[in-house]
Amino acid sequence: MAQKKTFEESITRLEEIVSLLEKGDAKLADSLALFEEGTKLVQVCTKMLDEAELKVVKLRKGSDGVPEELPFAEEE
Repeated sequence: MAQKKTFEESITRLEEIVSLLEKGDAKLADSLALFEEGTKLVQVCTKMLDEAELKVVKLRKGSDGVPEELPFAEEE
């Protein structure tokens, strides 16, 4: 089974894919495969960022009805 990539590894691979596609010298089938891999990496990175954001802050209404940002309690 493939090991899950870290965010940094995913971003590095995405940068490699963009560079390869920008060169424009790959065969069409190879370009499509790279594009597909890149699209999946963007989805994975977006999910990781969303999850990280949820761990950093949560929104709740303050006593005056204005949202307040509070740090999440550490998970045990």
